[in-house]
Amino acid sequence: MTGALENGLLWFFAGAAVLGAVLMLVARHPMRVALSLVGVMLSLAGVFALQGAHAIAVFQVLIYVGAVMVLMVYVIMLLDVRDPSFTRRYSRLLVPGIIAAILFLTVFFALLVAAPGGAAETPGGAFALKPFSAAFLAEHWLEFELTSVLLLVAVVAVLAVVKGSGRSHG
Repeated sequence: MTGALENGLLWFFAGAAVLGAVLMLVARHPMRVALSLVGVMLSLAGVFALQGAHAIAVFQVLIYVGAVMVLMVYVIMLLDVRDPSFTRRYSRLLVPGIIAAILFLTVFFALLVAAPGGAAETPGGAFALKPFSAAFLAEHWLEFELTSVLLLVAVVAVLAVVKGSGRSHG
């Protein structure tokens, strides 16, 4: 029963992450996109927690959802986007995007079924979480921290551009 429950939760979180990612692509308003991204990040934290990578799940929630996304939502609210093009709920590319996604998923699952040995025989292999976590925390922590600094610099640049454009109009 526990294995079935874990598999069900894993499929739920994976489906929620994919659904949130699709909503990020089709939503028009920046705030809806940001909230969809929050949903994706929370779903990924659930996937990490179910795979036994509890530290990564906690980092996902604390750093990405708790800090980065709050900062992004703050910047979106600070920009006060009132462009009339955001009044439409979805892009006109929604239908072609759905058709392309269906074609992609059809080919993906056809190749997955046709793969020799199937995906169930490889319990992680090159994509196992424990070796990834160890390598990430031992070797790649600097890149992670530099990315956070880069995000901070991008937010400061956006604020400088907004303040600069506000003075020229006023």
